[in-house]
Amino acid sequence: MATFATSDQLLVIIDPAARETDGESVRIAKDVLSAGAAAKVCMPDGPEEFARVLARRGSRRPVVVGDDGALVRAVTLLHRRRELAGCVLSMVPVGGPLGVAHALGVPMGAVAAARAVLDGVERRMDLLVDDSDGVVLGALRIPPLTAVAAAPEPVAARGWLRPYQHLVRSLSTTRPLPAVPRPGAARLRVEVDGETVVDLDQPVEGISVTPGGPDGLAEVEVRPLSVGAEATPLRATGRTVTVTGTDFRYRADAGVAGPVRRRTWRVVEGAWGLTVPGAP
Repeated sequence: MATFATSDQLLVIIDPAARETDGESVRIAKDVLSAGAAAKVCMPDGPEEFARVLARRGSRRPVVVGDDGALVRAVTLLHRRRELAGCVLSMVPVGGPLGVAHALGVPMGAVAAARAVLDGVERRMDLLVDDSDGVVLGALRIPPLTAVAAAPEPVAARGWLRPYQHLVRSLSTTRPLPAVPRPGAARLRVEVDGETVVDLDQPVEGISVTPGGPDGLAEVEVRPLSVGAEATPLRATGRTVTVTGTDFRYRADAGVAGPVRRRTWRVVEGAWGLTVPGAP
């Protein structure tokens, strides 16, 4: 893991939603970062300005002050500019949701996170990249119908990320069904490295794909529809995961994407760097 010196120059990008939801934490983060390093503070008003600021960072190390959506946005922009491998990101989590940042090891308090930016170490992270050039930092989930319907819209969705509000539709089939899918079940084919884990004849209640497994593999879990006793989850690991079905949606990090009929994700091992606290 690489360490950082306080002489590093920082580009502090403050997400608009962070300013709206918790201005006090934003102020604290600015004060700590500016006291510990040469920091240029930018407050973009929207996604286009956010992209311009990040693209013109020069040699400054970018620090995102915001929620999971802001972090995903920065990683996506750098990935699509093919600059992700050579850029270490830092984050001060402000606002919500923050589950992805927490899972990646970012401290939740503004002071602790800002100090980690100044004194922390670089941790290389695996990344899921899909066939539309989208990225997933944490877990990818294809949840039950009821979970999508009941999930609250994240704060980051206002204006920047707009999760689809429609429901996941169950897949139709003309073949006899072994079980009647209850609301929430879907019929999807899941392939891992070309091998079929579950096919369309088996209704499923949920699918999760998580990067960061052993040897740079993604960990895949498929939960079949249970009738009576709880069904045993099906598990696999691999570098590529393909899901096929009719108009399914999926939850990735801070938003919901789709509908799509087919999507393939591949693991890029050690694709990006994030600053986290060093060992005590």
